[in-house]
Amino acid sequence: MLSAELTQKLADRLDAALLNRQEIPRLTEEVANLSVSAAYRVMIAGIALRQARGEHIVGWKMGLTSAAKREQMNLDRAIWGVLTDAMRVPHDGELRVADGVHPKIEPEIALRLGHALAGPVTREEAWEAVDGVCAALEVLDSRYVGFKYFSLPDVIADNASSWRYVLGAWQPPCDVADLPMAMAINDTVVQSGTSAAISGHPVESLVQLMDLLTEFGITLPADAIILTGAATLAEPLLPGMRVSLRVPGLAEVRVRAV
Repeated sequence: MLSAELTQKLADRLDAALLNRQEIPRLTEEVANLSVSAAYRVMIAGIALRQARGEHIVGWKMGLTSAAKREQMNLDRAIWGVLTDAMRVPHDGELRVADGVHPKIEPEIALRLGHALAGPVTREEAWEAVDGVCAALEVLDSRYVGFKYFSLPDVIADNASSWRYVLGAWQPPCDVADLPMAMAINDTVVQSGTSAAISGHPVESLVQLMDLLTEFGITLPADAIILTGAATLAEPLLPGMRVSLRVPGLAEVRVRAV
C-alpha cells in the first residue's frame, strides 16, 4: 500500500501536468508495483485538489467497456473515473484543443440518475434509477508521454484519462440496448458501432460501476451523470474539426474543436 505522502505526491504530479498541459513519465516508472487500488486512491486525491479549486463532482465515467477500446489501449478491464462541472463543454460549443495535451474523442451513451444508488445493484435496480438518457461525446486526454501502452494503474491514477465531455439533450429512458452509433468529423462518418458494444448494454456499465465503487464506499447521488463507455475507437481531436454523434431515437450531439 502506498503511504499517504507518496499518494499525495503522485496526485500533485498529475495535477500539475493537467494544469500546465504537459506530458510526464508514467507513474509506474517510479512506483513499479503501483496497484489498481492504490491508483484509485491517487485519483481520488487528485480530484480533491480540483474540488479545492472550486470544481464540483457531477458524475462518473466508465472506461474500457468495449473490446475495441481495451485492444486500442492494450488494457484488460473496465475502469472508472470522475466527472466535474469544469469538464463539461456545451452541446454545439467550442473546445480549445490547446488546453489539452493530446486529446481524442469517442462516442458514448450517457445516463442520468433520478435517485441515489448505493452498493452493488442488479441490472433492474440500476435501470429503475435512470431518469434520462442522451448521446454523448467524451474527450479523453492523458498526461503521459505518448498516450499509449501504459499500465492500468497509470490510466486509473490519471482519472481514467478523463478530460472533457459533451452531452446531447436529455430524453426519458428508452431502449438503448443495440442502437447504431455514427460519429462524424466534418460530416464524414469516421467511427460507427452500436450501443451493444458498451458492456453488452449501457446499463451494464452502471452495474459494473456500482460494484467498483463499493470498495471505496462511494455512492451515486440523484442527478449524477454516468458516461457508460465508448462504443468505438477514439479519434485524435484537432483544431478545425466539427464532431457529431448520431444515434437513432436520441438527439444529435455536436462540438467544434478550435
